[in-house]
Order: sequence, then C-alpha cells, then structure tokens
Amino acid sequence: MKTYEIQGGFGLDHVIASERPVPVPGPKDVLIKMRAVSLNYRDLGVIEGFYNPNLKLPLIPVSDGVGEVVALGEQASRFKIGDRVSAIFTQSWISGEPTQEGWVSTLGNPLDGLLAEYAVIREEGLVRIPEHLTDEEAAALPCAGVTAWHAIVEEGRVKAGDTVVVQGTGGVSLFALQFAKLHGANVIVTSSSNEKLERAKSLGADFGVNYSSNPDWDKAVLEHTDGRGADLIVDLGGAATLNRSLTALRVGGQISIVGILSGASVEGFNIVPAILKKARLQAINVGSRDMFEAMNRAIGQNTLRPAIDRVFPFEQAVDALHYLAKGTHFGKICIRF
Repeated sequence: MKTYEIQGGFGLDHVIASERPVPVPGPKDVLIKMRAVSLNYRDLGVIEGFYNPNLKLPLIPVSDGVGEVVALGEQASRFKIGDRVSAIFTQSWISGEPTQEGWVSTLGNPLDGLLAEYAVIREEGLVRIPEHLTDEEAAALPCAGVTAWHAIVEEGRVKAGDTVVVQGTGGVSLFALQFAKLHGANVIVTSSSNEKLERAKSLGADFGVNYSSNPDWDKAVLEHTDGRGADLIVDLGGAATLNRSLTALRVGGQISIVGILSGASVEGFNIVPAILKKARLQAINVGSRDMFEAMNRAIGQNTLRPAIDRVFPFEQAVDALHYLAKGTHFGKICIRF
C-alpha cells in the first residue's frame, strides 16, 4: 500500500512517500481502507520533533481520518463490512478520566498514524460517523471536534445566554463556535483577519475582534459584555494570550487551555487576578470515545457540518502539510485518498 513516513530525521523534508504491506487485522482488530484524513498542528509538531525528539522512526504521521471497514478480525463484532468509521485519538481512552498510561496509545505519535491507504485499528478504538457528513468532513472530527466538544460541553457546560470567547479560526476554534451556538451561547471570535471574522459571523459568531488592529482584545470583550467578562474562553494562543484571557474572564469563569500556538511557557503570569476572579484553568487534551460518540449524536441530530478550508489529493500530502504550516487556513485542511 502507498503511505507517507517520517524517515531519517525531523522536518517536512523528511516526510517521504513510501510503500508498506497492507496490514493484517488481529482477532479484535478492524482493517480500514482510508478515505480521507485531516491535519492538525500537532501533526507538524510530531514531524518537527517538538513533541518527542527521541521518536522511533520511520513513523506514519497524521492522527485523524475516516475510512471504510473492509475486513474484521475473527473476534471483532462492533462493526460490519462497509461501515464508515473514525479512529479515536487516544486509543485506550474509552470513558471517564484519562490515565498517564493512555498517552502512549495516541495515533501519529507514538503509534503509527493514518496517512496510508490502509490502517488496522482495535475495534474499541473506533466510532461510527454521522451519515450526512462527507468523508472530508468526518475526517475533521477526531481531534479538533472532540477537543472543542470537551471544552464547550463536557468541561465548559455552556448554556443558553453564556458568553464564549474563541481564539482564531482554525479547526478547534470553529468547532467551538458551532458547539457554543448549538447551546445558545453568545460567541466572540478573535482573529487577525477581518475577512475571517466575517466568515466566522456567517457560522454564527455574534461579535469579532481583530487582535492585529486591536491588541487589547480583552478590553473589547469586557466592553461587549458591559464589564462582566466571558463565562468561558477557549485559549489556543498559550504564552501570548493567557494573561489577556484572564483579564477578559468573568468572576468564576473558566479558561479552557487548548493550544500553545504562541509558545508553551507564560512569563509574567499574574496570580492575583486569577485569585480575585476565582478563575478556573482547565487543560483540554482531546477526549474519550464516549465524548466522541456524544458529539457525533449532536452533530447528526443538528446536521452540523464542519468548516473545511481546502482538500488536497493524497499525492499532494506534503503540500497540504506545508499549507498548514503557513497558518492562513479557515477551518480544516483535509487530504482525500
């Protein structure tokens, strides 16, 4: 089968088209013929050696995708031939709280990912996908969708009338916007692009702040909420945004720490405002299979569609990764097999 591997070192120049035998499913496994994958910044971090500089190579990258069940292990019974399925990100996280041991069962690092024509996955690590979605839309769900669902619904418990701030217009951000609107929230989106802010409003955003022309976006949030602040802020910026997120938060509000796009270490973090605001900082690391299935039910019942920026053919997978690295996309970048 055709695949891509990280070979001989780190960096996009080391993502090489390759060949491997079609894998054979074990007793409780499922063989999937991949139809589409979607890209996450984590994929770039793996390829660049950021997450694990001692990663064993060669490795098939990319964690998120959708495919068709084409063969079953002799003891596999959760699915049937022809089902469209997605693999969960943390293969051992079925329900409840995550465990330390679970982080060694994540796809695309340290386990092989899905940028290959076929993949074998344990049947417990798969979910059915909503029927109305295209393959590319379904491929967008495992990391970005579940992360946003975890932040907005599972931990954020957003309800009608709440104010939610979403940073940026990437995959997680736009899913968070859609899920927050699904629950009746007022949603504020930040971006450096007025064009992207207008597109976010077409998805339901109530207010937009251009942080390039208005760096004090936290003050804009306070003004928009008459000084009260946001109930929930989905923070993807990390180092450059966490202090402003704290300023923009209401007393008793929550910040969902999702990304580190501007860095992982926050200098000058002011603890006093956090105490005065009784702020809750909740880190989010994708989610469980139970969360994935709950999200899929909501998506199906509301015929929600993920925002897809661009779809590349499998032969241009490296081009798709370079496009992701540019950071100009709106929504998800996908690769079609």
